Amino acid sequence: MASDTASRYRIEPTVVQALRSPRLLTREVLAGLVTALALIPEAIAFTVVTGVDPRVGLFSSFVLAVVIAFTGGRPAMITAAAGSVALVVAPISREYGADYLIVTIALAGIIQVLLAVFGVARLMRFIPRSVMVGFVNALAILIFISQIPQLIDVPWAVYVLTAAGLGILILWPRITRAVPAPLVAIVVLTAVVVIFGIAVPNVADQGELPESFPALLIPNVPITWETLQIVAPAAFAAALVGLLESLMTAKLVDDITDTHSRKTRESWGLGVANIASAFFGGTGGCAMIGQTMINVKSAGGRTRISTFLSGVWVLVLVVILGDIVGQIPMAALVAVMILVSVMTFDWHSVTPSTLRRMPLSETVVMLVTVGITVWTHNLATGVIAGVITAMVLFARRVAHFTTVTRTADDEVARYRVDGELFFASSNDLTTQFDYASDPKRVVIDFSRSHVWDASTVATLDAIVTKYARHGVTVEFEGMNAATTAFHRRISDATG
Repeated sequence: MASDTASRYRIEPTVVQALRSPRLLTREVLAGLVTALALIPEAIAFTVVTGVDPRVGLFSSFVLAVVIAFTGGRPAMITAAAGSVALVVAPISREYGADYLIVTIALAGIIQVLLAVFGVARLMRFIPRSVMVGFVNALAILIFISQIPQLIDVPWAVYVLTAAGLGILILWPRITRAVPAPLVAIVVLTAVVVIFGIAVPNVADQGELPESFPALLIPNVPITWETLQIVAPAAFAAALVGLLESLMTAKLVDDITDTHSRKTRESWGLGVANIASAFFGGTGGCAMIGQTMINVKSAGGRTRISTFLSGVWVLVLVVILGDIVGQIPMAALVAVMILVSVMTFDWHSVTPSTLRRMPLSETVVMLVTVGITVWTHNLATGVIAGVITAMVLFARRVAHFTTVTRTADDEVARYRVDGELFFASSNDLTTQFDYASDPKRVVIDFSRSHVWDASTVATLDAIVTKYARHGVTVEFEGMNAATTAFHRRISDATG
């Protein structure tokens, strides 16, 4: 029992255990700090996309992280102002202003809460492993691509600093893991830049940092049907995109930590966090996959403490220590994100040996997920495309598993159906029977089959009708109880 407890403690310590252990608490505090440093430039960039003041994204990141630490279902996952949500709501902000943006994000949060109530998180079970692998690989590629602008048309010192940062990130864990390597890289490179006066792009160049704490914002928007028509489409899209990315990220962290999270709670927790963010910041968000990987894989965060402190550190760093944070070279953060992308990519999935053993359909699904995601820069779109592709290929594959065998004499023709019957496999079932030549009695054996949908029932009725035109009587035998009841109910309903 003691060993089992110790093993669980190593996998995912609780908040209480972390608070009682100086070592674990230190790790959580530093993990939150490292994650906050990586959050700041991205939050600023995403708010620029939205068309609002950079401080809005920073305040939203603070509110989202703090609220989700209490309401979310996945410990150690980082939620903040996100680019995917920013792209969806940007037209509202630019055309109608910040007040309408607040209403849009608040409504998106309400929709996410309602989706949680209706159990949408349970749909995660229908996402195939090949889609998850594609999701992870696309994520790694997008993280890497997002760093390329920071390496174009910059002083040569940026490349030196980035290479040095990567060296620290790779070598420091071999010395000690007590202090996260990303924090060491950021501190060392910042010190070098400040001491030697090296002129390179820094965090301050990304946008103005706030000098005050966030305040409650009440939108000045008329409560009318017209307002709802304006904000509802963007709110619904933002709710779906944010929820899907958060649930996929939660599942990814589950796999990394070998633990289970409560997806339904994560759904309504995200909704509550977005509602709070709307009234204290203005822009919405969801799980930040890159920062989550920094927190979980690079810094070793495992509890809600690191999530909570990532938000608190954002506020402390930008409001109180803004002058210092502004001097952090972007090269340091680029190095961290490049290593995160390398660590995130599932290299095993693309090795020649794996590709040879993997069914072609699984590889196609993974490539579609990666391709659509990288092309659209939208993880939600890529996942949906991957799931649809998987469904189509699965239906096509299963459709060929159904066979019909015929034996006959002068009095009766017997057909045996083998395989699962649904819309894809039953569409050509009517062509498997010899209507004109069969004797006056036909028996169809379903003891090795099962009827799954109304399309199949309609097909069976069509077979009976075709035989009736030739004066032939059809008998169904061997149907299991579920198939018999389903066939009788649907057949009666369709006449």
